[in-house]
Amino acid sequence: MTVMDDWVTAACAELGLDPGQVPVPAVLGLAKDVAHQVLRPGAPVSAYLLGLAVGRGADPADAAERLRALAAGWPVELGADRADASS
Repeated sequence: MTVMDDWVTAACAELGLDPGQVPVPAVLGLAKDVAHQVLRPGAPVSAYLLGLAVGRGADPADAAERLRALAAGWPVELGADRADASS
C-alpha cells in the first residue's frame, strides 16, 4: 500500500465514501494537465469540479477525459505562459 492509498482510504472513511470508487489516476492526470497547460491553481479547482459532476451522476472517467481534453486545447495565450498565471 502507498501513502496515497492510505490517504484515500482514511479520507474516504472520514467522509463515508467507498475508496474503490475513487479514480485516483484520472484525478491525478486531470490535475497534472490543468496545472501544466492552464494554470497551477486550476488543478485543485478542476478536481473539485470533477467531483461535483460525478456527484451529479457523470461518469468519472468520461468527465475527467473531457476536462483533460479541454485543458489540452487551452490556448497558450490564456494559459500558464501568461505572466499573471500564478494569481
